[in-house]
Amino acid sequence: MPSRLPASNHANPESVPPARQYAASRHAAWLGAAAIITDEVGRILLVHPTYRTDDSWLLPGGVVEVGEHPHITCRREITEELSLDLPLSAVLAVHSFSQNHPDLQPATPCPGEVRFVFDGGTLTPDQMQAIRLPHEELSEYAFLETREAVQRLRPVDGQIMLAAYRARLGNTATAHLADGRHILDVPPLDRHDVHVRYRPLWDSPLHRGPVPGRLPVQQAWAWCFVPDGRVVLVADPGPRGALPMLPGGTVEETDATPEDTLHREAAEEAQLTLTDLVRLGWVLDETGEVYGGVGPNARLRLAAQAVAVGPAAVDPATGRPFVRLLATPAQAAALLGWGQPGARQAQLAAGTACERWGLPIASPAAIEEIPAEGMRLS
Repeated sequence: MPSRLPASNHANPESVPPARQYAASRHAAWLGAAAIITDEVGRILLVHPTYRTDDSWLLPGGVVEVGEHPHITCRREITEELSLDLPLSAVLAVHSFSQNHPDLQPATPCPGEVRFVFDGGTLTPDQMQAIRLPHEELSEYAFLETREAVQRLRPVDGQIMLAAYRARLGNTATAHLADGRHILDVPPLDRHDVHVRYRPLWDSPLHRGPVPGRLPVQQAWAWCFVPDGRVVLVADPGPRGALPMLPGGTVEETDATPEDTLHREAAEEAQLTLTDLVRLGWVLDETGEVYGGVGPNARLRLAAQAVAVGPAAVDPATGRPFVRLLATPAQAAALLGWGQPGARQAQLAAGTACERWGLPIASPAAIEEIPAEGMRLS
C-alpha cells in the first residue's frame, strides 16, 4: 500500500497530487549489472579499471542507464568492455547495497544500489583470444581462481562474486544478498567456503587401458555413487577455504592394492562403505613432484558404489572432519577444476554406474551436504 507522507514544510499536502506524493515516497537506488564469466577450468574473469583509486578489480559489467533493463546493461557492458556478444543464461544473484556501506568510495553520494549478477557462461579458447579491452577504461583482464579473485576485489564485491558463482556451481536458487550477506538460507558451498580446486595438471588425458608396469600407482581416487546417481565429494575446511576432491588418496606401503587405498581413504575421509570398485583409467603424473619428485607415475581413477554413509568423524590425516557433499557428476567435475577432461571423465563414470549398477543419470539438482549423522542408502 502507498506510504503515508508527513506534512511538508513547503507545500500543503492537500495541494500535491496523490500520484506525486506516492512517487516521492518511493525508495531511490542505483542499479548495476555484472556477469560471472569463466574459462574452461572454472577461473573467474575480472577486469582492472583505470578509474579506481584503490587498485581494486571488478566483474565485467556496469551501471544501468536510465530506462534500461539490467540484462540489457549486462550484455551491452560485456560487448563494450570485452568485445564479446554473450548470451546470459540465468540470474545468479541479486544484491542490495546500503548507502553507508564502508566499501563505498569516500564522498560518493550513493543512495544505495541494487546489483544483478548474471551467468555469462564459459568462454571457449577462441572467445578468450577475441577479448579486446577499451584501454581508456580498463587496463587489463585476468582469469583467476576464486581465492585469488577475492583478494583483488573490494570485500563486498568478493562476497557477491562468490555467492553468485557458487549459485551457478551448486545449481541453487538465485542468491539474495544484503551488503554481501545471504538474507535467506546459506547454501552448503557458501556455508563451508568451498572453492573450485583448479588443477592445471589435469589437462592430461585419462588413459583407459591397464597401467604400464613401469609406472607405479601413487594415488587412487573414485567417483563414489549413491543410489540416485549423484557422487560424494569431500572438502577439507582449511584456513583459505575448503577445496573439494573425490574420496581417495595416496597409496601407502601398507595397502596391498590401490583398491585397498580407496576403501581406507573413503572410510577415513567420508565414512563411506564401498563395493564393486571399477577401474576407469589412469592419469599420467610426469614428475611426481607432490610425492617428493619420484618421477613418472600413475594416478588411478575408479568408480564405486556407496552402500553406507556413516556419521561424520575426524579424518586421521588432518585432525578435522571433512565437509561431505552430494553433487551430480557434472557438478563434481566443475568443482574439481579439471576442465573438459574432467567433464569427459564424469560422463564415463556416470555411464559406468548406469550400465554396471543400473543407477540413473543424475538429474540437475542443488548440491547438498550429507547430514552429520550419515545417510541410509537402501
